[in-house]
Amino acid sequence: MILVFRYPLPVHEITYRSAKFLEEIASHKDKHIHIILIATKPDIIKQVPLYLELKKRGHNVVLGHTGQHYDENLSGGMLKEFGVEPDFNLNVRGTMHEIVSQIIGRFGYLIGELKKKGKTVIPYVHGDTTTAMAGGIAGYCHMFGAVHVEAGIRTLTPEYGNTGIREYGKFDMHAWREFLMDRKNWKRGSQEPYPEQFNTRCSEAATGIHLAPVELDREFMMSEGFSEDRIFVVGNSVADATMEAMERAEMGGRAGKAKIFERYPMLADGDFVRFCIHRRENCVSERRFRAIYDAMKGLILDGRKVLLINMNQTKMALEKFGLVQELESLAKDHKNFTLSDVWSEYGDVIAAMSKAAVCATDSGSMQEEMNIMGIPCVTLRFGSDRSESAIAGGNLIAPPVDSALIRSMIDYAWDNKEMRSAPKLYGENVSAKCIDAVERVLAKGEVFRAEEERLRL
Repeated sequence: MILVFRYPLPVHEITYRSAKFLEEIASHKDKHIHIILIATKPDIIKQVPLYLELKKRGHNVVLGHTGQHYDENLSGGMLKEFGVEPDFNLNVRGTMHEIVSQIIGRFGYLIGELKKKGKTVIPYVHGDTTTAMAGGIAGYCHMFGAVHVEAGIRTLTPEYGNTGIREYGKFDMHAWREFLMDRKNWKRGSQEPYPEQFNTRCSEAATGIHLAPVELDREFMMSEGFSEDRIFVVGNSVADATMEAMERAEMGGRAGKAKIFERYPMLADGDFVRFCIHRRENCVSERRFRAIYDAMKGLILDGRKVLLINMNQTKMALEKFGLVQELESLAKDHKNFTLSDVWSEYGDVIAAMSKAAVCATDSGSMQEEMNIMGIPCVTLRFGSDRSESAIAGGNLIAPPVDSALIRSMIDYAWDNKEMRSAPKLYGENVSAKCIDAVERVLAKGEVFRAEEERLRL
């Protein structure tokens, strides 16, 4: 539990592990302070392995939470599961623009105080979150280059053109999968997901070390002019967390099989689809949301086993479009339908997902996790920022425009053996590779690089 010690205005909302926190970390012999920023559930899953790796190697490392996700299901429970406590919390709250400004102001203040004490801060930001964007800006304002974990993710969209996708009843799913597996059939330019595509692109500009999951991400960054010698293809640290969670589940550990399947016995025998609908663009558009919802409803009425994770954005969409009562009736009347809030422990998610026949999602991280576990994925978006998983053959893009089309794709992907055997893309021992890359850079200079150093003059 973090004790509350407040510093003067305008950053009085920051809480620290102790009253002398800044002095304590500034007293470390190492001039570098590695600050791992976490903010959301995916951040915790993907950043904590790097934090533990830095600690293991003896670096001066701090775990900082911005407060972007703050409830038990999305943050507190997972921190307990991973056995870590943040050293500070920025406690941001409010609308999007308020959160952005609070992160820049509060994190900028904190690292500015460390800079006054002669320290060089290395912020580690993750992926496409608001925290990654705003945290990177705060560091950049002090000439501190960030380490961007999961760098370079860009949305590619299939060239729908003459694919026949508009003729839903005649659409050839096998041909669609093969179409998606050809890189030439994808193009860049989408600003979805919103605001995540903005966040990740903005983060790159404040980054000194880009840790890219796959070669495709390096390709994107090279085309955008980032320095090749600062781009490292290392895999995705979610692979470390997912494999560790799978091992715990198999052993029946504290987040293992017995716990989740006692709560939801229907899932124990597998053969179900997990739905996850939370992207803003899907949840503010009635056409998109109803297309996904009606596909799910059809599966339930046909007796297929369905799990819906009811997230905050999902709940708001259900309320907005007048579907709450109908959904609750479906859950009450159909034993093949499980409706659940977000699970607080990652081990629960992985234990259950390992049993799924298919995952229908608009999440980014779920596309990665399904690839790691060999579960067919149907992505409920027009494109994907993990398009490599579709190019590899394990993921289908299902544009949310027609329920029959979405249903057909889920039926095709259901326990599809070819999709299950798609190549694994995201590596092993990724956290170690990430820190290896950081240490190689620090052996030659700083993360924030002056132009004469870049040009080797």
